[in-house]
Amino acid sequence: MPPSPRVIPIVAEPSGGDGGAMYAKEATIHPRAVHGWFAAWRWALVWGTQLVFYGLPWLTWNARPAVLFDLGARRFYIFNLVLYPQDFIYLTGLLVISAYGLFLFTTVAGRLWCGYACPQTVYTEIFMWVEHRLEGDRQARIKLDNSPWNANKIWRRASKHIVWAAIGLWTGFTFVGYFTPIRVLAAEALSFGFGPWELFWIVFYGFATYGNAGFMREQVCKYMCPYARFQSVMFDRDTLVISYDEKRGEPRGSRARTADKAALGLGDCVDCTLCVQVCPTGIDIRKGLQYECIGCAACIDVCNGVMDKLNYPRGLIRYATQHSLDQGGAAPSWQTQLKRVLRPRVLAYSAGLLAISVGLAASLALRSPLRVDVVRDRGSLARLVGEGRVENVYRLQVMNAAEASQRYRFSAVGIEGAQAITRGETVLAGAESRWVPLVVQIGPEQAQALGPGAHKLMLQVTREAAAGQDAATVVEKTTFLVPR
Repeated sequence: MPPSPRVIPIVAEPSGGDGGAMYAKEATIHPRAVHGWFAAWRWALVWGTQLVFYGLPWLTWNARPAVLFDLGARRFYIFNLVLYPQDFIYLTGLLVISAYGLFLFTTVAGRLWCGYACPQTVYTEIFMWVEHRLEGDRQARIKLDNSPWNANKIWRRASKHIVWAAIGLWTGFTFVGYFTPIRVLAAEALSFGFGPWELFWIVFYGFATYGNAGFMREQVCKYMCPYARFQSVMFDRDTLVISYDEKRGEPRGSRARTADKAALGLGDCVDCTLCVQVCPTGIDIRKGLQYECIGCAACIDVCNGVMDKLNYPRGLIRYATQHSLDQGGAAPSWQTQLKRVLRPRVLAYSAGLLAISVGLAASLALRSPLRVDVVRDRGSLARLVGEGRVENVYRLQVMNAAEASQRYRFSAVGIEGAQAITRGETVLAGAESRWVPLVVQIGPEQAQALGPGAHKLMLQVTREAAAGQDAATVVEKTTFLVPR
């Protein structure tokens, strides 16, 4: 007889529960302000990255924005470079360089990008600074959260959100300024004349900045960013990561500043929990490295301050490798440091980064200021004209990648006696692109010698030399059809 099925009773959640065990609401994290060497570095990068981001659209170069991605005209201006969609390979190279750089830095010293230069970290720092100035430090913000709504709370909260919204909208405005000349955009703003797409992207990017840096904060790093999940693949026991020296700090416990820790049987950690209070993701670094740690080093700064007050050596929390901690935390010799730096994965990432960077730089330096695409005229592949001559018609897209006016001439190579004919001279203004019709003819004798069918032909476009400019030639392959 088969056993009776097991019955699992379903117990209703008691009234006033927290919504069930499948989801637990996380407490709001109120990071404490911190000062120190690493905090200064973090703010230096905040200033540096934002001066570049907010300042670049306002720079001019040759009477145009220095950096402009003109999607309508399909041209991308980066200082003296004029790039076309056909130059997409350079963007690919830049992305590969960024990936190799991220892998290299992570292998050597953990999440440096996340802790110092990631836009999420940068804007969270800016928004938290505003919050600190308007609502006070950690304890004041917690007290304000728990207080009833009154005039003081409304004023402080409203002021904070107004400033946050202004920063977000200015960030969105600057972002759109990389695609629409920012001075034109500013004039449109003053006259309330934004186009629909410009208005959409300003509001969208501004809202994303406001939401991510003001509300989501550590949730983006912990749950949305994939880097937190795969960073452990690039770590090894020789990677510099923020570490708590357990051998030195344990057993932890509070004590008077003048107390003898050895007599009390205590380590250096006084269990002040300041390292937890300053952490923007709310983790306790004393539990070991966790994927939520973004490597901002705020815990190092605050712990060093505590050690200074107790006259203990700094470095209870520090950048260290797992190997050095296993060996008692002593400072490694220069031979050990050199061996750590020259380990295989570091050398592989460095070699790849160097090779791709050199290749991209060389390609940009040797890049021709002239680009040509050839398209056959589909309306007339081949035809007979006067005196038995055979004619093929082509359309050439000629792109002037320089910012000075250029004059071009055309010729046909590869078939003896072929003549290239255009309608007058071809002159392109700086950064101009134009479709040029081109006719190639051969005589009846050449056609008879070639025979019917498709024959290899080279179309040669030459930029004539001008003041301060050398001649340049581009050759494109195509075919010449001889009818039966």
